[in-house]
Parts: sequence; structure tokens; C-alpha cells
Amino acid sequence: MFKDLIMKEQIIRRMQFDNPWWVSGSIPNDYKQMQHRLYLDMFFPLVADISSRRGIILMGPRRVGKTVMLFHAIEKLIRQGVPPQKIIYLSIDTPIYNNISLEELLQLATESLKQNNTPMENYYVFYDEIQYLKDWEIHLKSLIDSYRNIKFVASGSAAAALRMKSVESGAGRFTDFMLPPLTFNEYIHLLNLNSLIVPAKMNWNGQEIDSYDTIDINTLNKHFENYINYGGYPEIVLSKKMQEDVAQYVRHDIVDKVLLRDLPSLYGIKDIQELNRLFIHIVYRTGEEFTYDNLSQDSGISKDLLRKYIQYFEAAFLIKVVHKVNETAKKFQRVTAFKIYLTNPSLRCALFSPLSSSDSMFGHIVETAIFAQWIQRGTAEIHYARWTEGKKNREVDMVGMDLARQKPYWAVEIKWSDRYVDQTAELKPLLDFLKNNKLPTALVTTTSKYIYKSLSSVGIQFIPAALYAYIVGDNTIKQHKSAF
Repeated sequence: MFKDLIMKEQIIRRMQFDNPWWVSGSIPNDYKQMQHRLYLDMFFPLVADISSRRGIILMGPRRVGKTVMLFHAIEKLIRQGVPPQKIIYLSIDTPIYNNISLEELLQLATESLKQNNTPMENYYVFYDEIQYLKDWEIHLKSLIDSYRNIKFVASGSAAAALRMKSVESGAGRFTDFMLPPLTFNEYIHLLNLNSLIVPAKMNWNGQEIDSYDTIDINTLNKHFENYINYGGYPEIVLSKKMQEDVAQYVRHDIVDKVLLRDLPSLYGIKDIQELNRLFIHIVYRTGEEFTYDNLSQDSGISKDLLRKYIQYFEAAFLIKVVHKVNETAKKFQRVTAFKIYLTNPSLRCALFSPLSSSDSMFGHIVETAIFAQWIQRGTAEIHYARWTEGKKNREVDMVGMDLARQKPYWAVEIKWSDRYVDQTAELKPLLDFLKNNKLPTALVTTTSKYIYKSLSSVGIQFIPAALYAYIVGDNTIKQHKSAF
């Protein structure tokens, strides 16, 4: 297989370096000391399931902790009794592995373990940064078909490329798992701030349901502000030094690599400056309503090309397009307007400037932060409602749709103010929407107030925005389908 024996020996030594548990029986201490992401509880059962002959594709934006989660999964396998010599980790972006197929790497790994003459079974094989291998999906599918008793797990940062190729070539063989930026719930977990949150009851539809409260809303709000500015990426959350120069870290290590390398190489984009200019325009206006006509006028890009660029941004998990319904929750036959939200509010702050909770723009970015919690829940059908009443535009920020029945089942109005608790007349669009759609209850976020109010025939649950963001993230992990 290798004519150069010296090169072969170097490759084997590299594999032994990257798999220290072959000797020590444990992952490196720096990984062991890191808090695991809460998504590990959903990811690990897929890894451990050897009854299903499917490869697991862990995909997500850059720097959200995919490699760390692979190591934590390896640690759990060892704790559950899997022999460490049956776990192989290979990072495909390692230069010495260049132009070596996945199967050759697997065979070299078993040779380095002195197991090349034993049956190729009962292994757990992790290929990290797999997008660096051309036609990886063909190689991986072939391995899954050929080695029936080996569990293959792959990860990569080029989310758009991975998702497209996984769907095209991995039908019936791959299970995709998206690791999103940090939710506020995970931010609290990573910083060991769980003592701020306590169990509580919440009024919903006239019934008390299990929920959460905080022992200190001012401290929680301070952390919510920090999360909005820096909280999408685990490394930044845990590093004050990176927070001092978050623009450098996010722009050059995350955004530029996606806009300048991942998307152009995948889709053959030639005008990178045009792509970058459009993205900055969208970032600054996150949460606003757009039309292709207006976007084309503002950017000078044709509408057909705009549609493609927005699809590319969405496939790369940078943005989420949210569509509107009218006052009776009916979708518009012809989509002319839509909103775009960043999947991570800290992108906006990194490309422009951090915001304080007293800034006039902060309420706007809070809306993006709340949407970011919901976007992680891939099965949720989130819309916004917008209609005209006379000469006035009316709007409800978030509407959860039951597509099977074509009806809304919850509504949320996102505010960064306590005044609506007393000035309920200013919630008229929301109250009208509830009446039109026979919804008994809605939720309105506040800065600090947590109270339920009955207003004529409907109920409004007021809740601090930071606490609501925490609850949505918590229930995303639990996979509950609810407005909380």
C-alpha cells in the first residue's frame, strides 16, 4: 500500500499520538476537564447504537465544539466498557493524511494496533473534518456497506457541503446530527451558573405547568447580555482574552473561512466580495423584513442570484429565513416578504460592535437571540404574523404552526421592556391575533417581570426574555414540543 516505509511509519506514529487512549485508556486531560455540551446526551446514543448500519454525520458551523464532542463520546464509550483499542480517531485535515482514502487510513490504524490480522469488526471509527477528503461521501458509504460490524462517525465544519452530499449520496446510510451554536441554556451550563435557575410553576391555558424561575434576574440579565455578545461559541464564552478581540476571532476564524472558502468552493461562487457585502448587510439588519426587490435595489445583486446566496447562507447555518402568515395564520400564496435571522446573535456583535442592555438596538438583537434558541429545534415551524389594519401594519413576532392542521398553537411577542405589563393596550395586535385564531393564551417577554394576567377572554404570561431563552433551550434538549 505504501512504497515509502518511512512515510508509513510516520503516519502510524501520528495515529498513535492522536489516539492516546490506546495506551493510557483515557482521552487527554484537557478534553476531560472541559464541560460537555448538553447535545452530547442526544448525540451519544446514535454513536453507541451498533444495531443500526448507518454512519453518523456530525455537522455544524465552525468552532461550535464538534471535535470536543467527539472526544467526549469516545470517553463515554470507554466508560461503558468498549476496549480503548477498538476506538479509532482520525482527523482528515492532518497534512500527513493527504490523499489517503478512508479505508487505507482504517487499515493503517488497525496495523498500528497490531490488529490487522484480526476480523475487522466491533470498532468505533471517528473521521474528523471529513470534508477535506474529496468525494468523502462515496468513500464513507462504501465503508459502511463493506464493514458491517464497524460504527462510523464523521464530522465536518463545512455544514453546507456536508448536508448536500449527505442527502445526495448517503440515503439510507447516513444519519445527520446538527450541532448548533450554544443556546443560552448551554451557556449557563458551561459556566456552572445553574444555581441561578430554580424550578417553578407557570400558568398556561389556566393550568400550572412545570417551568423555571431565577433567584436573581439582574445577574441572569447580565449573563444574557454577555451571551448575546459572545455566547455562540464555547471558546469565547470561556476566554476573557478572546472576548476582548471577538471581532478578530469570529470574523477571521469563522466568518471569513465560510464566506471565502467553504461556500465559494462548494458552489463555484466567483464574486466573493459581493457575497461578503450581502452577508454584512443581512447581519446588520437581522430580524428585519426583506423582499427580493428591496434587497436587489440595496445590494445591486440580481434577484435570482440573491435567492441562491440566501440559500447558501442558510445551508451554511449562518441564517434562518422565516416566513409570514396573516392575521388568521394563513400562509401567503406568493411569498414576497420574509424575515432573516442570524442563527447566532454574537455574529452581529462581532462584525459591528458589542451592545449593552441599555442600547436602543438591544431589544432588536434580543429578538434574534430568542429566534436563535428556536432555530436549533429543527422540527419547529416558526413563522411571524403580519397584516395591515387600515393604514397601520400589525405584527406578532413569533407564531408556532401546526402544519398538519394549518393552525397556530402558540404565539409569542418579544419585548425588552417591563412597560407592557401595565400598558396592555399596546399589545392589541397580539390580542387580535389570539381572538382571530381562538388561542386562549400567549406569552410576552419582559426585562424582569414574571406575572400572568387575564385580559378579557385571553391570558398573557409575561416572562423575562433571558429566562424564556433559557427555557426554550432546555426544552430543545428535552425535545418537548411546546411554546416553552
